[in-house]
Amino acid sequence: MSFDYIASAKQVLEIESLAIENLHQYIDQEFAAACEMLLACKGKVILTGMGKSGHIANKIAATLASTGTAAFFVHPGEACHGDLGMIAAEDIVLALSNSGESEEILSLYPVFNRIGVRSIAMTSNPNSSMAKLANYHLCISVPREACPLGLAPTASSTATLVMGDALAVALLEARGFTADDFALSHPGGTLGKKLLLSVSDLMLSGEQIPLVTVEQTIREALFEITAKGLGMVGIVDAKQQLVGIFTDGDLRRILDQRIDIHDTPIGQVMTKNPKVIEDSWLAFDALKLMKAKSINGLFVLNQQTVVGAFNMHTLLQAGVY
Repeated sequence: MSFDYIASAKQVLEIESLAIENLHQYIDQEFAAACEMLLACKGKVILTGMGKSGHIANKIAATLASTGTAAFFVHPGEACHGDLGMIAAEDIVLALSNSGESEEILSLYPVFNRIGVRSIAMTSNPNSSMAKLANYHLCISVPREACPLGLAPTASSTATLVMGDALAVALLEARGFTADDFALSHPGGTLGKKLLLSVSDLMLSGEQIPLVTVEQTIREALFEITAKGLGMVGIVDAKQQLVGIFTDGDLRRILDQRIDIHDTPIGQVMTKNPKVIEDSWLAFDALKLMKAKSINGLFVLNQQTVVGAFNMHTLLQAGVY
């Protein structure tokens, strides 16, 4: 191997680490004022940028949106051909350009001024045209690019992304954004399922609940277990209150004891006072209980009445784990 790929890669990491370290000097009162303006925004935060800056702007918009700041990306080229209609007076534009001289973005400022849109420029040059036109300027200047030619945006792109993260997290903390809030914008993710999905959302209910009375035989209970497919059956009394449970594991136990399944009432072999939960429980909390107690299935109650049932497979199918 004639070329030292490892040394080259490590040099990139060193240069980009220094670029991030260099940002500390730009986290100042201008940054704080920009945050205050964004926090008070009654509309949307509109991210825009060309080329690599556009890709970074798109990611920053996604980060802001998922952490409590309503934001989306508008391509400056498309904005010149109709997409400016997405931007309203109560919005704030966050425009990204390393040079601060992007013609596509500069051509938008007369419209911003006309409709009264405020803006923040994120560039490497405080004296650039974009910096002078914006209400606030966030500097993302870096000592050098990681590209040995000094041409491809590398360290500057990293610095811009990090400055965007700094904005997003500062706003998140100032807003008091919580894990519950985060889950509302991530209902399909693991966190969303942990914080939003309740037992009542996934349990089997109505005729799907495996139930028999205490007088019915073990054989009848086995038919109910097979029909409902949860590996268990609940046993109710004359008042339809749950008094016991019988599972596949219990079946193996009674077979070892040579108990007659055709004539023996299920009430004689059931497990009394089983663990149950209320339908208001979160599915993730139910999972924790099942793991802690080594339980494979649970019945769900509402004011002592059985309203549902589910097992571990139900939770796993729903993505709760």
